[in-house]
Amino acid sequence: MFISQVKPSTSQSVIFNPDFFVERLRHEHPQAFADLVLSNITRLIDLPGEEFAQLIGESEAKLPSASGFLRSFNFLKRKDKGIVFGAPLTEEGIAQIYQLIEYLSKNLHVEGLFRVPGHSLRQAALREMLNAGADIDLETGDFHPNDAATLLKAYLGELPEPLLTHRHYQAHLKIAELTRFDDKGDKTNEPDKERQIEAFQLLFMLLPPANRSLLKLLLDLLYHTARNQHINKMSAINLATMFAPHIIWPKNVMASDLQGKIEQLNKGIAFLIRHSQKLFKAPTYIKEYTRLYFTGSKTLQSRDDSTLCSASKQELIPVVTAASPSPSVRTIRGEVSSSSSLKSPERASYTESALRELYQQVSTMPESAKKKKLIRQFDKQPLLTPSSDSRTPFSRKHWRSRSLGGMIKRKVLGSQVLREKENSRLPSPPPSGQLMAKEEKTPAVEE
Repeated sequence: MFISQVKPSTSQSVIFNPDFFVERLRHEHPQAFADLVLSNITRLIDLPGEEFAQLIGESEAKLPSASGFLRSFNFLKRKDKGIVFGAPLTEEGIAQIYQLIEYLSKNLHVEGLFRVPGHSLRQAALREMLNAGADIDLETGDFHPNDAATLLKAYLGELPEPLLTHRHYQAHLKIAELTRFDDKGDKTNEPDKERQIEAFQLLFMLLPPANRSLLKLLLDLLYHTARNQHINKMSAINLATMFAPHIIWPKNVMASDLQGKIEQLNKGIAFLIRHSQKLFKAPTYIKEYTRLYFTGSKTLQSRDDSTLCSASKQELIPVVTAASPSPSVRTIRGEVSSSSSLKSPERASYTESALRELYQQVSTMPESAKKKKLIRQFDKQPLLTPSSDSRTPFSRKHWRSRSLGGMIKRKVLGSQVLREKENSRLPSPPPSGQLMAKEEKTPAVEE
């Protein structure tokens, strides 16, 4: 949040939330919000139909099944459910558990925090007080930080569903597999951290509000714990090893049931800890989309649909919009873009000029498979005849979201696409490019 003291007519501070329009869209138009986020997630990770259906809750999540004994006996402790331990996640429960988090944040110097267990009798007393809804003064010395740390892990382990949810389990595995591409367009073994952060930002926007709130509190605590690893000996990977079974492992499974994915899950949680200060911010293009949604824009796009190419994997680039209506363009509120009011000759001239400029930009790109592909697209569709096809060379559709992208676009566009297709022979001028800013850098936790 940013606080501005400069105002024309009042003496009180004005608080500006950069994600205001994002949250407004979430609450006022939840389906439009979900479609927007999902269309961008499927651009980043490959989710086949069944896995996509699991993510949006249309089918039951398929998880590793338990074999033999359960991995824990927490279910035995759920007979006497209070408002906290063993109960579904609620804001009231989070308020009680926050007392532990706040206390632990003042004791990050304790060596072996979250690894060394607390005293069983003190833990039992503390558990009972939390379940009773009591306000506890943990600074009196009656309890040790290890007591609070052990109870925090126990609380997470006793939730009916993992904090990161069963529905998102497959998505976490797919995000962990995102790697960079070399100059030839082939995948490498180097993780693509920027795309992973972006994918997690989107995925966390789909979490239930209570899960998202507690996850932010937890990751922030673990981030600062890892920042003090020179004192407490608890690095990000050590903390991930302690917490992964409680927040992402499917319930009632043993380590052997995860089919060798334990290391991948541990590394994924360590990544969340190290980059936690960036993960709860909406991507810049989502902020811009939602702002324009409420402030007068008529035609909006997903980032992939409106992006020609990546100038640098370290920087976000201007958005280039297709010159003619296509399934990539999202028209909201059933309104037609104001550009349609332009006369046809003026529109055609503007489009031709934009196409020439775009071709020059592609020509200056470094030699790569992506450049060759774009050049071939231009060769197939002459620059001066953009109306030859409703899809222009730079209205790119991501190859990995072919089927799922179509599903999302059909949901968002509805009948408007059909009306636009009838008029697709009349090209419209692209709006000016929008430059997306880099996310603010935050201190990194040591590997």
